Amino acid sequence: MSKVTGDPQLFLQRSLASGRIHSAYLLSGAAVEQSREAALEFARGLVCEAAGAKPCGVCAHCHRSTPAEEIGIDGTGKRGPLFRHIGDHPDLFWVERGAEDTRVRIGQIRAVQRALRLGASEAGRRGVVIADAEWLNQGAQNALLKLLEEPPERTTLILVATSSAGLLATVRSRCQKLAFRSEPRDPLADPDNLAWVERLRIITDASTPDLLDWAEEFRGARAPAAAEVERLLEAGSALLRARVREATGRPGFDVQHELAAHRELAECRKTLVQRNANPQMVAERALIALRGPAER
Repeated sequence: MSKVTGDPQLFLQRSLASGRIHSAYLLSGAAVEQSREAALEFARGLVCEAAGAKPCGVCAHCHRSTPAEEIGIDGTGKRGPLFRHIGDHPDLFWVERGAEDTRVRIGQIRAVQRALRLGASEAGRRGVVIADAEWLNQGAQNALLKLLEEPPERTTLILVATSSAGLLATVRSRCQKLAFRSEPRDPLADPDNLAWVERLRIITDASTPDLLDWAEEFRGARAPAAAEVERLLEAGSALLRARVREATGRPGFDVQHELAAHRELAECRKTLVQRNANPQMVAERALIALRGPAER
């Protein structure tokens, strides 16, 4: 499907007003909270009974879909549900990573598939929001693809992702794409990244044992360790871009190391997300790539 230009929220509102609803949407962009909120409101609008702006907030379906205290999701299904409903509406589903998970699991997608086979409880539309879509692992994406290829009648899937790069091309191609733009943010100026940036600025002088010792900091429970590696990758990518900007036009500067390191960090991010890799090992790869050849 094509990519929508213009205001994505206005497009969604017009879609609800006209009744021209696609079977799948992909909401992407750095403004993740905005796109999540838009996905929530669009899903609620799917079941709204009002003739005008949706969701109206006053009809019976809107009351049922009003967000309440969120039930914690567990991707394994052991300590909580695999998905939850939006409010207590039986035809609206919300899927995201469990509190202790670093990916959306295949079991969660299959659980939604089983629920959708039962048919709409209110004989109307149904909506499924898959937040954290970039964290769908390979198996989960393949399961999702079956839903996208043969969507149940009057059912709409809404994927939310910071970046769609980690999604299969076949998944992306079956979605109406909407990009949510945020104000430009400089990761190097982010207070949460300052400690990373300062350490990375002197990484070219670090020995391999030093880097391996640093990577030891990413041991432990996978969810928090993976989140810290994500921060490392973001700060490292921003630092590489800054190096290139600062050195542009400098005689003798070879940009090949920065380009190779940037590609390696992109692969590290993909490995971390799609292959459930060990965060410590991903950190080792990233740090060595940022340092470059030992003799450099």
